[in-house]
Amino acid sequence: MAEPAWEDRFAPGARVGILPLGALDRLLDYKAPEGGCAPGSFVEVPLGPRKIVGIVWGPGSGEVPEARLRAVTRILDAPPLRAPMREFLGRAADYTLTPLPAMVRLATRAPGLTEGQAMHHVYRLGPREAGRMTDARARVLAVLRDLPEKSFTLGELANRAGVGTAVIRGLVQQGAVLEVEAPRDRPYPVLDLGGPGVALTPDQMLAAAALRIGAEARTYNTTLLKGVTGSGKTEVYLEAVAETLRQGRQALVLLPEIALTGAFLSRVEARFGAPAAEWHSGMTQTERRRLWRQAAEGGASLVVGARSALFLPFRDLGLVVVDEEHDTSYKQEDGVLYNARDMAVLRASIEKAQVILASATPCLESWHNAQTGKYARLTLPARVGLAVLPTVKAVDMRLEDVPRGNWVSPTLATAVAQRLEREEQSLLFINRRGYAPVTLCRSCGHQLGCPHCDARLVEHRFMRRLMCHQCGETFPIPVACPDCGAEGKLSPVGPGVERLAEEVASLFPTARTAVLSSDLYGSARSLKEAIEQIADGAADIVIGTQLVAKGHNFPKLTLAGVIDADLGLYGSDLRAAERTFALMRQVSGRAGRADAPGEAMLQTYQPHHPVIQAILKGDDEGFWRAEADARRMAGMPPYARLCGIVLSSEDAQEAMDKAVEMARHKEPLARIGAEVWGPAPAPIARVRGRHRVRLLLKAERGSPFQDAIARWVAQFRFPSDLRLTIDIDPQSFM
Repeated sequence: MAEPAWEDRFAPGARVGILPLGALDRLLDYKAPEGGCAPGSFVEVPLGPRKIVGIVWGPGSGEVPEARLRAVTRILDAPPLRAPMREFLGRAADYTLTPLPAMVRLATRAPGLTEGQAMHHVYRLGPREAGRMTDARARVLAVLRDLPEKSFTLGELANRAGVGTAVIRGLVQQGAVLEVEAPRDRPYPVLDLGGPGVALTPDQMLAAAALRIGAEARTYNTTLLKGVTGSGKTEVYLEAVAETLRQGRQALVLLPEIALTGAFLSRVEARFGAPAAEWHSGMTQTERRRLWRQAAEGGASLVVGARSALFLPFRDLGLVVVDEEHDTSYKQEDGVLYNARDMAVLRASIEKAQVILASATPCLESWHNAQTGKYARLTLPARVGLAVLPTVKAVDMRLEDVPRGNWVSPTLATAVAQRLEREEQSLLFINRRGYAPVTLCRSCGHQLGCPHCDARLVEHRFMRRLMCHQCGETFPIPVACPDCGAEGKLSPVGPGVERLAEEVASLFPTARTAVLSSDLYGSARSLKEAIEQIADGAADIVIGTQLVAKGHNFPKLTLAGVIDADLGLYGSDLRAAERTFALMRQVSGRAGRADAPGEAMLQTYQPHHPVIQAILKGDDEGFWRAEADARRMAGMPPYARLCGIVLSSEDAQEAMDKAVEMARHKEPLARIGAEVWGPAPAPIARVRGRHRVRLLLKAERGSPFQDAIARWVAQFRFPSDLRLTIDIDPQSFM
């Protein structure tokens, strides 16, 4: 690792500010050690009788007298956090009103960062057969066969296979598993930039040329890459990736769903001759540590990951691609609240990097920024090759004779039967997990709810459990009603994806069906495998939740049927119309992505609703213009700023009283013209036993919103059991 220039270092004995990586929320003053230290260095410092790890953040504050200053114990063998990275974390903390240490923890989520490079033992598949096969041994060997490119430590392999370490050691003795010594953090394979890539259409070539120019400029710019589903957006932005790597810089591609990484990594390997580095929750701890260090040292040129990959300490980040940029999963809703799409733009502006926001249905904020010239815009209006956009039809459910307890209309069922005859795939989409969203007692009318949350329990019949989708707790399905005690009277109400699968099995008993829902897969890898099998034709009918709308490519799928197109059109969410439009367009876009033409059918009771009409006409621009006009008239984002405030406590009155006090003392907000709406109980007023009260703040764009909120909140003292959550630019109002 290259040492920073001496003039950038603190001299021995100089006062430095250390940001602890633990729970402390402030900088601490220390003296630089013998030999000095560089800003961003990871160091060990004394704190009372303990020694803790921290980061040299900058000059000391001067609050501690010189005579009481203690010296940094030692500099640790870890790549320093570069100045742009520290600036990004500081500005992200200021924007989201998050304590800086909490933001820095997002950037240091890897084990053993400060232990330095070393050798360790890893385990791989051996050349021999196991002498005596047991279930435990079979699980170990299955993990190694499924992931031949991975190396596991002893603990990781035991964990992944669900066995004790003695089982693995026994396989090592027999030669069925190899134990080898390897560097802990080796660089990733070098990508081949000389390959020609796939042949591009004229539209793709124009877009790729513009993005290559953006990469060559080595300055900040953001481009909205809007292309219809199947238009080859990925191949276009891979040209920008290649140019970025030719410039000697690093590239990051963010994906909204782990299940998408398998197909995407295959395309990267086909294009560049080697796999990219991965960063997501399915990685082992060894892999996380390796990628963190190699990103910082330049040994990982292309990283593909989930939203948290944005906080990796890249040595020279030149490109960030946010694929499916409209997807709501880019908003982190727990812990530190941030939107990865917005943070990507912030980081790129600091790193002098290019951002590509790719989507067939961009969010209104991105569309507005492109309309006003803040972002550049490139458009891919047609699908690649012989594929054409699917025809989209509405099935008017008011005219359909659907049997009681069924949800697939005769019109849609006939279309599915036609695909079965032609050996083509059909997709049936419903945006509800589980078997049924409500379980009702037919004797007393009681609805089964979570004891810890104000939420109904969702039946998951495949699991034989009831689940709360707020806190995640599950319960056995009772025989008798817990309210009146009547037995045999509990009845599911409404359809979920599992109930739809049951109906499909009765309608098409010989068809091969696959259900895609995140609840049904124990790991991201098993979900990826299921998607790959479907793409290869392993199912005739795919039944899925929102998961299926996230950019998957099923070449044999020619029919997409939406069971309840009206589901997202109601409620108080200001983005309801936008999200419904995007979701329906994305689901429809799964059909007809190869040579055979596709068709999408939307079951609706409101065929004349403006959103449904915009989908049927394919009038994207008309929809966004109308939605933008409605937001402008209402004074809502992107023409205003919002901030959600949630106070939660085990005592409902305590939360409401504090919220009322905050609403009354709003002078810092009033000075910038901001409005305070509420307080009111949250739509889901109790989660995990805590009562929740909401306030909503609104201000004009360009006003010093965060500064005013910080001054406003600083007026109040909060009891230890009362939690305050600040959500800048909220996406959810639950």
